[in-house]
Amino acid sequence: MNLSYWEIKTWLTNVDYTIIGSGIVGLNCALQLKKRFPKAKVLILEKGMLPQGASTKNAGFACFGSLSEIIDDLKSHTKEDVFQLVESRINGLKLLRTTLGDNTIDYKQLGGYELFTKKGHLLELCKAQKQSVNNFLKPLFNEDVFSFKRDMYGFKNCKDTLSFNQFEGQIDTGKMMEALLKNALEHDVKILNNVFVKGFSEDSNSVKINTNVFELSTSKLLIATNGFASTLNIERVKPARAQVLITKPIKQLHIKGTFHLDQGYYYFRNIDNRILFGGGRNLDFKTEQTTELAQTELIQNKLEELLRTTILPTTPFEIDCKWSGIMGVGQQKKPIVKQLSNHVFCGVRLGGMGVAIGSLVGKDLANLI
Repeated sequence: MNLSYWEIKTWLTNVDYTIIGSGIVGLNCALQLKKRFPKAKVLILEKGMLPQGASTKNAGFACFGSLSEIIDDLKSHTKEDVFQLVESRINGLKLLRTTLGDNTIDYKQLGGYELFTKKGHLLELCKAQKQSVNNFLKPLFNEDVFSFKRDMYGFKNCKDTLSFNQFEGQIDTGKMMEALLKNALEHDVKILNNVFVKGFSEDSNSVKINTNVFELSTSKLLIATNGFASTLNIERVKPARAQVLITKPIKQLHIKGTFHLDQGYYYFRNIDNRILFGGGRNLDFKTEQTTELAQTELIQNKLEELLRTTILPTTPFEIDCKWSGIMGVGQQKKPIVKQLSNHVFCGVRLGGMGVAIGSLVGKDLANLI
């Protein structure tokens, strides 16, 4: 690509900090860097037309984990680790809301529900451990988080008792990202889209970045690509595709709040009188460990089936559109925020909790400098 003198001088020369990825983490990292170093030149490289991974693709859940998820995490993590995970999600959501404002992101704390299928004993397990989990989380909330309610929405093929989390909220993902992008541009953060980073090399003073359209040098490189981190040879991060669909508007849609099913592998909510419904990667973990933004017949059919038989059993609906996003996961749920070498840093592996912890991971990534 032939670049002019003006293009090279304005965008690609004397770059102090280059961030790969313009999602929640990358934009918050840039804003934090500009706050600390107002005169620094901060450049973000984004491979998509819009933030490509999960930041513009997620369901807009402002959550920190359902009751069954926290119980499951306590089996594979230490109590201290789980406490810190929940605490970081709470603090991350507070930071997001403080940075952008509740009205801007259309934040609503309508509570979150967990449905339990008739098969299995997950509800009984949750009932048995509810109080111990509430006691465990009480230092963070100063009151009980989880309770049980009767199903008031007419779900089918599920037990008629729901777990309820009074602190769970929801946002408008598009409004959040639009506001973050606007905020970044207002603080003179430069963002270049459709730029794919092929690789980078480092010397004693700087990092040379090779992209599909140009090469540039930067003093520091910060990687905020989450589910795509493995393409830049960051280990311990696996991509996890999440498939989603949304219905056309439904008159008098009475479902309100955020909903989890099957230990969070399925999730749905009301947005603009539509049902947004996603999940199902547990049907085929191997195929869904991919960075390809596509849908599969297996999962889409299952989502539509659950809509018909469980979520909207008496309500006619039409599917409006379908999409997918890429999360970053690993054996542990704690994000990886670390210095990789003298001039390279990363903030990745958000574990499907990008809305909750993305702002905090971005801030922590910037603070490594």
